[in-house]
Amino acid sequence: MALVNEHFLKLPNNYLFADIAKKVNAFHITHPKEDVISLGIGDVTQPLCPAVIEAIHKAADDMATKQGFHGYGPEQGYDFLREAILKNDFLPRGIHLDLDEIFINDGAKSDTGNIQELIRWDNSIGVTDPIYPVYIDSNAMIGRAGTKGEDGCWSNVVYMPCNAENNFVPQLPDRRVDVIYLCYPNNPTGAVITKEELRKWVNYALKNDTLIFYDAAYQAYIQDPNIPHSIYEIRGARKCAIEFHSYSKTAGFTGVRCGYTIVPKDLTAETLDGERIPLNPLWLRRQCTKFNGTSYISQRAAEATYSEEGKKQVKETIGYYMNNAKMILTEFRRLGFECYGGKNAPYIWMKTRGQSSWQFFEELLYGAQVVCTPGVGFGPSGEGYVRFTAFGSQERTEEALQRIAGWVNK
Repeated sequence: MALVNEHFLKLPNNYLFADIAKKVNAFHITHPKEDVISLGIGDVTQPLCPAVIEAIHKAADDMATKQGFHGYGPEQGYDFLREAILKNDFLPRGIHLDLDEIFINDGAKSDTGNIQELIRWDNSIGVTDPIYPVYIDSNAMIGRAGTKGEDGCWSNVVYMPCNAENNFVPQLPDRRVDVIYLCYPNNPTGAVITKEELRKWVNYALKNDTLIFYDAAYQAYIQDPNIPHSIYEIRGARKCAIEFHSYSKTAGFTGVRCGYTIVPKDLTAETLDGERIPLNPLWLRRQCTKFNGTSYISQRAAEATYSEEGKKQVKETIGYYMNNAKMILTEFRRLGFECYGGKNAPYIWMKTRGQSSWQFFEELLYGAQVVCTPGVGFGPSGEGYVRFTAFGSQERTEEALQRIAGWVNK
């Protein structure tokens, strides 16, 4: 008899965004003529930049010739992209990496979910709260998170609340934790972390032999030159941190699928016998077994974002979304809402006026036909907040704000 992995049964019935889609579909059934605008799910709307499109066409032409055809590629990625990443994303910040510390993937979500396979099921994990749901869900699937209580907390997870009271800066755990997840710029709050604060986390990790999984998927949206783009800007981080990057929000690759993960050779974990094991070769072994590599076409497209024209065009698209973020933040504050984020990240984190997150979601959907994301879906500390994204078109964002203003002023 095949027995099911019962840890899956501990998960909520639906992923957060599946629940949102279900509620929006129910609204469409009862209000078929209403036009709904989504400022909720973080999918991009602007087309790929010309430099990327040109690279995709050229790569497709390569695949049409005997000389240029590419079959299975290296599981860790082609050197042409890894060299571009090193030259553009790290060396200018004084970060030196070997090419074989860079692993190309099909988007950061895959690796942030799969990376937990490198550690034993009984490691303790700590998360900032609220948090991107994939971090906890992927640990719950192996049994590491324990069980979910009525308060929304998992029994084996150490929560580090981020809220208005602590200015969305999490406090270091008051006890030792084996693995900590950090995401900056933060999804969902839009908060960022200073070098001084990030240094505290690296020092904690080095002192406590803690592993940090650092999600930098939104680093391209940082506007403040004093905010770090990589945890490796902090001395010693190579010995305690794995970092994740994505082209999804940087260059609109949500449908193209490409990102990368950094696993330094200095990073080790311990066996029960006390032996230190490097994690870099283990991750390579895992990828060679379970991953066939990101497509040649997608990697050529990612490479194009580092060309002079590509950099300029990507920056313009990011500026477009950040202008939306500024517009949302300004209007919500004018309407009297308490808001955060939106300055170094494409997310605006807004406090409801006493309603629960899902209650506000429903009232906004039915009152203004605008979709947001309930904050409680990101963790217990998200209750009483909702998230808005800046990834819509300028025209639809403006219309959504007009609707919300009319709804608020009724």
